Amino acid sequence: MVPDTNVVIYDGDCPLCTFQMKLLTWMDWLNITTLLPISDPKVQALAPQLKREDLMAAIHCLDKQGNIHRGARCIRFVSLRMPLLVPLALILWIPGVIWIAEKVYQWVSNNRLILSKLFGCKDACSIMPQRQRDQGDVFKKSQ
Repeated sequence: MVPDTNVVIYDGDCPLCTFQMKLLTWMDWLNITTLLPISDPKVQALAPQLKREDLMAAIHCLDKQGNIHRGARCIRFVSLRMPLLVPLALILWIPGVIWIAEKVYQWVSNNRLILSKLFGCKDACSIMPQRQRDQGDVFKKSQ
């Protein structure tokens, strides 16, 4: 099943991940993404090949063509489509940088709950609202 938008799948129980997704909604001026927490039942229908362990290990993006981007490559893919994040995407396209970014991403992912507590993401999440937008139904073209 291929969605009609780029679907970003994240850990909705992680304060750091939730905070980052709230930030992403404010940077997504063109509404190119639909954000789905792992717990959403649509995730299994969209990407049945992804196991829960894989989803818990990294952020994933299922693009409109059905390709899956994981971790730092997901960040690079999404960033290239958002005007404020294009500079980050361009840096991630420099040869060798994505390899380093994957290592840094994996370290952050493995320590995200500790980092959430360290940076106080739980409190910041309650202060910063998610931008309200109509994400529609990601299945509407597929059915």
